[in-house]
Amino acid sequence: MDESSFYSIDRLVEFGLTLGVATQMANSMNAGLQAMRMPGARNPMQPNALAEDQPLFYVVLDGKSVGPLATSELSRFIAEKRVTKETYVWKPGMQNWQLAENVPEVLRLVAMTPPPVPTMGDE
Repeated sequence: MDESSFYSIDRLVEFGLTLGVATQMANSMNAGLQAMRMPGARNPMQPNALAEDQPLFYVVLDGKSVGPLATSELSRFIAEKRVTKETYVWKPGMQNWQLAENVPEVLRLVAMTPPPVPTMGDE
């Protein structure tokens, strides 16, 4: 058998090794693609999965502890002016109640709350 022939033992070993490496690369790429989370028919986004990660807050309103409040509920209280910078806030992990102005998570919610809608003539 000629050394340059496709069927020579060297060529067959080379082909086998190349095929093995290519298979490993394809399997690695397929595993990475399947681990990706993209919205679509095969793996739809689950809105409740995001809500589970939201921190829970407690606030002091009228001298009483109110909560636990999800981030969306606390945002609503901020928009309604029921929670202000002078309101005491606590969340799991905090040692003591803190004023809302001293809690970064609450300040972020205040910054994201839009101002009141302007009325006719307010320009």
